[in-house]
Amino acid sequence: MELVQMPENTRNIQLISWGLRIVVAVILLQTLFFKFTGAEESVYIFTQLGAEPWGRLGSGFIELIAALLLLFPRTITIGAILAFGTISGAILSHLFKLGLVIQGDGGLLFGLALVVFVCSALTLVIHRREIPLVGPLLP
Repeated sequence: MELVQMPENTRNIQLISWGLRIVVAVILLQTLFFKFTGAEESVYIFTQLGAEPWGRLGSGFIELIAALLLLFPRTITIGAILAFGTISGAILSHLFKLGLVIQGDGGLLFGLALVVFVCSALTLVIHRREIPLVGPLLP
């Protein structure tokens, strides 16, 4: 099998894309344990939002799908859109309802949400031409 030589900048962009997607997937998958097992902090958050248990379980399911889709080349943009949308809701919930610190976490959950937000957005910028419907229209 012959290796195809690709331009250095293309290779670097691919590595950055993988890094961003892995960060998002790891954060989303790590929080699933707490959502799906009904951990005290997760139950508290969704109770405050008036969405316990279905909001907790539903958002966990969407985050699971987003994390998995981010890892497959054909579904990167769908996963990034799902992650970006879901985490946007989480950030808005922190800003307008929950506050930045949840049960003494020092803002950790809010910080992780910001990381997912930025990494998902950068993934969408890198793969903008692959976004369904609008991608081919983008520069």
